Amino acid sequence: MTFGWEEWVSLPDLGLPAIRAKVDTGARTSALHAADIEVFGSASKPRVRFAVYPIPGRDDLIIPCSAPIVDRRDVTSSNGETESRYVISSRLSVGSKEWNIEITLTDRGTMSNRMLLGRQALKDHVNIVPSERFQQPELDFDVYHTPKVRSIAPNRALRIAVLSRENNYSTTRLVEEGEKRGHSVEVIDTARCYMAINAMAPEVYYDGKRLPRYDAVIPRIGASITPYGTAVVRQFESIGTFVVNGSVGITSSRDKLHAHQILARHRIGMPPTAFANSPKDTSNLIGLVGTAPLIVKLLESTQGKGVVLAETKKAAESVIDAFRGLKANFLVQDFVKEAAGEDIRCLVVNGKVVASMKRTGVEGDFRSNLHRGGTAAKVRISKEERDTAVRAARVFGLGLAGVDLLRSNSGPKVLEVNSSPGLEGIEVASGKNIAGLLYDAIEEKVRPAPVPRRKATRKRA
Repeated sequence: MTFGWEEWVSLPDLGLPAIRAKVDTGARTSALHAADIEVFGSASKPRVRFAVYPIPGRDDLIIPCSAPIVDRRDVTSSNGETESRYVISSRLSVGSKEWNIEITLTDRGTMSNRMLLGRQALKDHVNIVPSERFQQPELDFDVYHTPKVRSIAPNRALRIAVLSRENNYSTTRLVEEGEKRGHSVEVIDTARCYMAINAMAPEVYYDGKRLPRYDAVIPRIGASITPYGTAVVRQFESIGTFVVNGSVGITSSRDKLHAHQILARHRIGMPPTAFANSPKDTSNLIGLVGTAPLIVKLLESTQGKGVVLAETKKAAESVIDAFRGLKANFLVQDFVKEAAGEDIRCLVVNGKVVASMKRTGVEGDFRSNLHRGGTAAKVRISKEERDTAVRAARVFGLGLAGVDLLRSNSGPKVLEVNSSPGLEGIEVASGKNIAGLLYDAIEEKVRPAPVPRRKATRKRA
């Protein structure tokens, strides 16, 4: 092979299909321009995460990369400065030839060539013609402007944070499944996070240290800390981290009144619902929903707590008066008799129902929550039920949602959209690896996105 002093190369293991490299026989090891370099993973299998800007002058195109660390070396530059650099291994592709090389990671942001090819990368059969350029087939930066940049991106080890205060089944499964795929998964107690809020460098801190740049964050925010938890999620969003469920979706789904208003605005079926603040409106409130039996539900209720079935109008008035006496916010809802104490939990991941189960309450209890002793079984849902669940998750902007439906004579009715659905019941009932399906979606979402070409500016006459 013949190389000039500058050649087009690609690094397929890093998802870099086109890089313009300078050939430098005076350097021993090759070097790649890398920003935001961070080490992650275990001490026995350390990895490095970094960002590459392959097109000079296009800081809007970022290719996130990660690779195992093979060494750390002191490298002395041509101006005599010594820098300690991480060393990785990757395939180098030139024309129809490929071979493995070692690459050091460093900031080459001021260089016109994002990569330097050193002596170790140049095999014995490579002849250098220092007066020439591009002796091998030329590539083009245009590939970064097409969807191909996503499709050719390799699956890489990710650094993922799970925001959770509980060491429960769901958290354990997310950690197990992520590590099984080679990702580094860290469980972060949301309540112990604190934030530096500024325009130039928003940060999240934890136990006295700044948290690293994560590839993705999976929020599992408990109802008791929703306001602070969503503030932490917003901070990750401002940093630019991919978040499975955004702060707006979590907040609106937790506020039952707001959630029902959103469902109504998008014409998604739900039981007739009414809300009032004044005790003078109790009779009118009941009349808006229909006749007894009725459901009286606290706006902050979770897992079936604070949900009461009033069999008669008088009972409904008594429950409403009791809630008002406690200064509690609540809503009144029609009781769907034909549901017979059963509901359908549809788990939606990335706009698709991946599993569903029918939950049945214990005898004598109209609530079907598994936390209250209910049972679950796999169920086949209709196209209308599937579409309703997908639409409900979409209007809240949730990448992971548990949508609870009632089967009524007039079609499916959404009871609730849960932004932190438990995985145990649905995995056991459906026999599906829900955590794995979530990671499939995350791995797809964090792939690099193509950037638009810049329009040429017209010269004035």
